[in-house]
Amino acid sequence: MSALLFGSISTIADTSELQREAFNEAFAHHGLDWRWEAEEYRDLLRSNGGADRIAAYASERGQDVDAAAVHATKSELFQQKALAGGLSARPGVLDALRSAKQAGGKVALVTTTSPANVAAVLQATEGLEPADFDLLVDSEQVGEPKPDPASYEYALRTLGEQAGDAVAVEDNVGGVQAAQAAGVEVLAFPNTNTAGHDFGSARVVDQLATSDLPAGLQG
Repeated sequence: MSALLFGSISTIADTSELQREAFNEAFAHHGLDWRWEAEEYRDLLRSNGGADRIAAYASERGQDVDAAAVHATKSELFQQKALAGGLSARPGVLDALRSAKQAGGKVALVTTTSPANVAAVLQATEGLEPADFDLLVDSEQVGEPKPDPASYEYALRTLGEQAGDAVAVEDNVGGVQAAQAAGVEVLAFPNTNTAGHDFGSARVVDQLATSDLPAGLQG
């Protein structure tokens, strides 16, 4: 193994509750009487894409909503929250990242979120900075959201790696499906609101340990 691919910002720092808070504040800002409580939000996270999630939710209620505008407000609020409060890396993330680098492996963040969300999380997470990653993939490089494998295929091409030489860390079902569709081995690392989801054949861990990584990434 020669590449460690973190599949979302919430595999780095658990931002899931900040995201939910930002959604609810964005709804209020746009005059929507919606509120996603934790249990409902956990169920909604079985699908990917925040703007698509908003659009589907509005459609179910027969409401005409500018999902893109609501999602843009949500993203701005999320970034403010992340930068204001600071974030902690999830258990084992820093050790796993450094182990992979010491072993001579490549490390990438492979998301389809916005560059601004990626920048906010990396700036706010203690002990991390963009230079720790050989590649940052976001919505500017790849337009197709997960579970489409395009983001992983792009990362592998750019890094010059084969799918069989990479391992992905994903926190949601769509992300796991995207990595597997690209032929990449997956460790499922659920966040606060995806714990309990069915990750299929992927191995599920509640923290990253160096020993969880393939031998080639254990520095």
